[in-house]
Amino acid sequence: MKFLIENLPGKNRNNIKSLLKNGQILVNGVRTSQFNHLLKDGDEVIISASRMTENHLQGIKIIFEDEDIIVIEKPEGMLSIATDKERERTAYNIVKEYIKSKNPQEKLFIVHRLDKGTSGVMIFAKTEGMQQVLQTNWQNFVKERKYVAVVEGKVEKDRDTIISYLKENNAMVTFSSPVEIEGSKKAITHYEVLKRSRAYSLVEANIETGRKNQIRVHMQGLGHSIIGDKKYGAKTNPLRRLGLHARTIVFKHPRTNKILSFETKIPVRFSAMFKIK
Repeated sequence: MKFLIENLPGKNRNNIKSLLKNGQILVNGVRTSQFNHLLKDGDEVIISASRMTENHLQGIKIIFEDEDIIVIEKPEGMLSIATDKERERTAYNIVKEYIKSKNPQEKLFIVHRLDKGTSGVMIFAKTEGMQQVLQTNWQNFVKERKYVAVVEGKVEKDRDTIISYLKENNAMVTFSSPVEIEGSKKAITHYEVLKRSRAYSLVEANIETGRKNQIRVHMQGLGHSIIGDKKYGAKTNPLRRLGLHARTIVFKHPRTNKILSFETKIPVRFSAMFKIK
């Protein structure tokens, strides 16, 4: 606040508070709404002429928002949360900036993640209590999670259920075992083929369990890796992206007890491969 007062002589404290509240102050390219944000030597401070709006969400779509949660559709190629290599352009940071632009007191908490290459529905909590409730009782509150995937080859069966035990090795690759082994977790995927072409299949996967890389590993085990998924056996990448989209989530709101259902469209580029209008 002191820096802004000294460098914006035409603005009073209330004007500057409004700039912060509206997300018009950027430090090193990242919007901040905190009046006590600590600056370091070399930091670049920019005053934006426009307020923070949904146009600044960099491809993220807000599907639902109340006082407890915010549900978004994440684009492919965006991390859910920060890593050592990427700290700013993450779904978490962008959504946090968005809600703070409307109310500087708002907070945001991670509930679950999507892989960087996976697009689709994600839920964030607005309070730590809601985060803990959802994470602790995820299986009880979440009634349905459906994904769509473009996989290599023609899947033979129209529908089936895959049950196996998944475990991550030291190379951070998840592998599947038909029997339980030490450290493994049971994973259940129900799938249905929606469309087939000469070289690919469009599959809907309904997961009973949410294990890391579950659908990717199960599709590889089926002999039909997800396109663009070199880590799990894919030999082709026609869309230059991972062919996986979190399409639907149905869950019971922990506070209101209402059943909420959120469904997104199948990505246009997926549909185009199968001439779906």
